[in-house]
Amino acid sequence: MHTQDWSVRIMVEEDDDHTQARAVLTSRDGVSLHGDGNADRKPGDAPIPEIGEELAAARALYALADKLMDAAAHDVENRSHPV
Repeated sequence: MHTQDWSVRIMVEEDDDHTQARAVLTSRDGVSLHGDGNADRKPGDAPIPEIGEELAAARALYALADKLMDAAAHDVENRSHPV
């Protein structure tokens, strides 16, 4: 059995009403994929930074997952059709 440890780093920036997050996965080959996510506080919403951070981070992870699925599909396609 082969075991690998993958790490995803999530960076979050926020101001009063807007939160941005970027999730970055770096492969063992040094190739990086990233996904970005945003969250905006609507007027009247309570200023709870944790909610914006969670939403933006979750959206960044979804975007990263989509890119990882695309990369896997590309790899499968290229390996199953020899040049």
